[in-house]
Amino acid sequence: MSGSKPDILWSPHHPDRYVICDSELGLYRIGPVGSSETKAGTLPLSEETAATLLAINSDTPYMKCVAWYPKHEPECLLAVGQANGRVVLTSLGQSHNSTCKELVGKEFVPKHARQCNTLAWNPVDSNLLAAGLDKHRADFSVLIWDISSKYSPEASVSSEKIRLSSVDLDSSSVVTKPLYELGQNDACLSLCWLLRDPKLLLAGMHRNLAIFDLRNTSQKTFVNTKAIQGVTVDPHFHDRVASFYEGQVAIWDLRKFEKPVLTLSEQPKPLIKVAWCPTRNGLLATLTRDSNIIRLYDMQHTPTPIGDETEPTIIERSVQPYESQIGSFAWHPSSQNRMVVVSAANRVMTDFTVFERISLAWSSTTSLMWACGRHLYDCVEDGAEGVDSVIEKDIATKMRQRAQSRYGHDTVQVWKNHLLAGGSDPQLKSLWYDLFYMKQCAEDIELKLQGNKQSVVYSGIKNIVKTTSGTTESRRCWSGSERQSDVPRYHSEERCLSLRLCGWISRGPDIDVEVFLRSLEQEREWERAAAVALFNLDIRRAIQILNKGATAEKGDLNLNVVAMALSGYTDEKSSLWREMCSSLRLQLKNPYLCVMFAFLTSEPGAYDGVLYESSVAVRDRVAFACMFLSDAQLPRYIDKLTNEMKEAGNLEGILLTGLTKDGVDLMESYVDLTGDVQTASFSMLKGSPGEVLKDPRVQCWIENYRNLLDAWRFWHKRAEFDIHRGKLDPSSKPLAQVFVSCNFCGKSISYSCSVMPHQGRGFSQYGVSGSPTKSKVTSCPGCRKPLPRCALCLMNMGTPVSNCPGTGKSDERLDLTRENKLAQFNNWFTWCHNCRHGGHAGHMLSWFKDHTECPVSGCTCKCMQLDTTGNLVPSDSS
Repeated sequence: MSGSKPDILWSPHHPDRYVICDSELGLYRIGPVGSSETKAGTLPLSEETAATLLAINSDTPYMKCVAWYPKHEPECLLAVGQANGRVVLTSLGQSHNSTCKELVGKEFVPKHARQCNTLAWNPVDSNLLAAGLDKHRADFSVLIWDISSKYSPEASVSSEKIRLSSVDLDSSSVVTKPLYELGQNDACLSLCWLLRDPKLLLAGMHRNLAIFDLRNTSQKTFVNTKAIQGVTVDPHFHDRVASFYEGQVAIWDLRKFEKPVLTLSEQPKPLIKVAWCPTRNGLLATLTRDSNIIRLYDMQHTPTPIGDETEPTIIERSVQPYESQIGSFAWHPSSQNRMVVVSAANRVMTDFTVFERISLAWSSTTSLMWACGRHLYDCVEDGAEGVDSVIEKDIATKMRQRAQSRYGHDTVQVWKNHLLAGGSDPQLKSLWYDLFYMKQCAEDIELKLQGNKQSVVYSGIKNIVKTTSGTTESRRCWSGSERQSDVPRYHSEERCLSLRLCGWISRGPDIDVEVFLRSLEQEREWERAAAVALFNLDIRRAIQILNKGATAEKGDLNLNVVAMALSGYTDEKSSLWREMCSSLRLQLKNPYLCVMFAFLTSEPGAYDGVLYESSVAVRDRVAFACMFLSDAQLPRYIDKLTNEMKEAGNLEGILLTGLTKDGVDLMESYVDLTGDVQTASFSMLKGSPGEVLKDPRVQCWIENYRNLLDAWRFWHKRAEFDIHRGKLDPSSKPLAQVFVSCNFCGKSISYSCSVMPHQGRGFSQYGVSGSPTKSKVTSCPGCRKPLPRCALCLMNMGTPVSNCPGTGKSDERLDLTRENKLAQFNNWFTWCHNCRHGGHAGHMLSWFKDHTECPVSGCTCKCMQLDTTGNLVPSDSS
């Protein structure tokens, strides 16, 4: 290795020591930075580790290869291959072991001098040392030496050996007779002992890879190839070998040694080293000449045994320990994925760890788990309030909890769905109340008699006000006062319908908000109730509500002050009251109190202080607009407000858009912001079936929600949702996907029944209704052949379970006579796809509660265990 790039060898028995080999041997000890082992003048390898030089050996010049003795004793014994073919045993540091003293300095000399290319110690019989030499026409290239040999050179050759030696040695320390000689008239470039059998030696010869068996040296197994350099055995899979030629790596399977099972992608420059990771299965590292990166090939997923037509999966990546060129590297023998890298010049060393690729798994129930190396990490939520609050805000967790409470399934009291969602989201509350009022109006008998008004209800207020006609204007007195109001109010049939959709008024021609005010008082929304009363020109009722709110339990005493200020209302334009209210109203914290004074101080027709107060509910602003805006102003305001709601994805805007294309656009914005496909699916199903449900976005939300329920293993909930969907959208009912056919004629039994409508018979004639009084047919209606028999009751299929005798056990007979066993499922045709035996579903379930094997005598099939989903328990089974 004189003048060549350095190499690294880890000690096989000291995990903190390694040797750097170039023109001399340097022994280093690695330790943590700042420890007592690392002294001043140490070489930093990383932020945590540093290396201390322990010993230097420069007694063996012309080094070409080095191999470390594999056993614990003698310690630090190295074999050095030289340019003249000699193999010298040397040591680093002082050793008091007598065996080591006898071996150090011993030389093994070939007959003819030529370069020694590679050395390999036998891992089991450690006295055997294999050396690979260059070609000589009259000599062998693979010599296996016994280091315990006492053989001395003959007199005829001793003079030549002394001439070739650079150091005068005692003739007793020179061995010239190898134990085995292999590979005549050939060159050996690489060697390794096979781990599966210590008597087998794999050698990279000049034109082939050869396996030599020391028990029969006259024969060898070989394969012709150019990939003969750097042969190395995978320590985790002893039949897998890697070798290389130029820039290409070949992976061999010794059980199929005819050709490589895999050839890795060719590198632009020649390779100088390949090495299997000793701590990681199937990880191969390669280094090319003049490169600053190490390329890794992960063959962990390679199938074993490897077939001829199987293409193994390889994951390739690169790591860069530092910027300068890499001379060599060596995996640490015990630390996982750790290596020491040495630069091509100046012996700059780096302690480097190859980080594993992380496989992340996030379950549908928000559990997080990832694998890194040999470790599996499970992320468990902490008990801290901050973490819990984050988890609660996650939409997946919310949807899962809502699904368990049957959110969206209440089709009568639709508004109650917001309570099933927790009742804390104002947008959901507004949405479900909107849908409830739409449903109420659509079911109104008077509206049904008027033809298309039912579809108009679901078209939203935006479309309703566009069709308004016959609007009348009126001016009425303040309630409780004879003084005429100068505020004009507008009335029409469409405006009344809009007020009903806003929830302000009930059915009837008169605008009576008293019922609505009482409901607000029950919910302790005093400010909102006072504002609604004031908008209906009932200032006395508004003052009464404020006083009531101030005296109520936990009421706000400041409401009395507001009531006092309200009682001083005057319509004089230049009054001090109006001036003070205009300037001080914005200091009020409650938005409804603010808009009350804005309304009282506004000019007729100019109500921006009320209409554009974003903290006031949309339904209240829209109802106010329907009462006080003219036919010219109202559509403009509604359009503008609708666009704002659509852009913001605010569900309060459903009142304006209805369940139309605009409603789908708004819902799309909402889903984009929140991911709440659950609310989107249920709300879109509530409207009149039509083009909206055919919108691909709506179908996407519905299918995603169904997939979510399946992922959560809420199979019962998903079935309920499908039934719910089928009732509201009949076109979504799927066609029959499974049917029972006759073994003889192949016709569907159910189809044969459906083509006889005049007989009025359906599945009930096969007993599937479960009623013992129903007619039964135990033969195929098409060919009249008998149907199969139940393996337990031996009755033909089609006979109801309740008519069948038990299976012999009293507890089973009792179980089958229960009322819940008369369900339709108990009479279904059931059979095993493996052994083809079966019977009534109710009987099969009862049998497999106590047995594992098929009920048919002589059949050992474990039918129920074959179904992998049969062992899964639905999460919503409780």
